[in-house]
Amino acid sequence: MERESVNRPAGLRTHILVCMGSTLVMLTGIFMFNQYSSFSDLDPTRLGAQVVSGIGFLGAGTILREGLTVKGLTTAASIWGVACIGLAVGSGFYLGSIVATVLVFIILFFFSKFEKYVSKRHNEVYFKIITLNQPGQVGKIGTELGKMNVSIVNIKLETVDDALVAVILVAKLPRKSCIPEIIDRILCIEGINGAQVIES
Repeated sequence: MERESVNRPAGLRTHILVCMGSTLVMLTGIFMFNQYSSFSDLDPTRLGAQVVSGIGFLGAGTILREGLTVKGLTTAASIWGVACIGLAVGSGFYLGSIVATVLVFIILFFFSKFEKYVSKRHNEVYFKIITLNQPGQVGKIGTELGKMNVSIVNIKLETVDDALVAVILVAKLPRKSCIPEIIDRILCIEGINGAQVIES
């Protein structure tokens, strides 16, 4: 439900199906062991082990790259976690599966707010840079920021007019960084018409 509420690829139904499927796989492994253990040396965990490795293909389908950022890792991790919960339910480890489910809910619903708070505490700053609309300008900005050990978290381009473009940067600054100095260095780049810090 939380993943669906933030428009992620895998929502409520996907997570339910993954959990139900992995539970059935584990139950099938135990059933086969009980049915045929007298005839052969079966390992009831072999089917479950295939779920843990195989779920990676489904998780990979939720990971998307947008510009310099990668999205979908949390959704992929939640799918993998739900599959493991299903295996725990199928094997009869109900206490572990209940505790894990509660922890997954807490992490998805409440840690996102905490994560934003931590990001702000770690000097995450939004810059708006007006530059000439010509090839190589974004690269020059990135190179200059790299010299100051400033990491670019996200980047977006907005057209101002035929000649100018606005580069919206989310940057993570090292501790004790001087924002006016960073802006001055950006303004020294050829083709830059303006630079300022904006609210997120």
